[in-house]
Amino acid sequence: MALLLSACSYHLRGAFELPANMKNIYVEGGSGPLREQFSQVMKTSSGQLAGSRKGAGIVIKILSEDFNRRVLSLSTRGKSNEFELEYRLDYEFANAGDAVLMPRQSVEIRREYYNDQQFMIAKDNEEAVIRNEMYQQAVHTIVNRARVVLEAGAK
Repeated sequence: MALLLSACSYHLRGAFELPANMKNIYVEGGSGPLREQFSQVMKTSSGQLAGSRKGAGIVIKILSEDFNRRVLSLSTRGKSNEFELEYRLDYEFANAGDAVLMPRQSVEIRREYYNDQQFMIAKDNEEAVIRNEMYQQAVHTIVNRARVVLEAGAK
């Protein structure tokens, strides 16, 4: 069974095929939820987060991170019906010796969701799920860009 699954290129959802020099990355800065997403992506991709710069194939420097929530529409009673979540992240890539591999880049992610006033508890949970998905999308974007930078540098 294992041979069949590996032969058909089966992999876990969210898993990446990482180049050898990305099997060990170091993330400098960033919020707890963002670092947790990095950790999960690395685990599913047979990589790991380094505890320090030393020995890391690439250093991802999180320069700034901002999460905003904005009301998009109101009900006739003045309660918010719809929200927009915006996540912005600035980062750059460096090697273990702090030489910049890619200068400052940004990732911006926006999501909208409807806020049903009858199910307030469920909506709080929905916002947490959406935020987690936004962190996950940002990490996937950063890892994909890092792969491109490292592959271009190897040529």
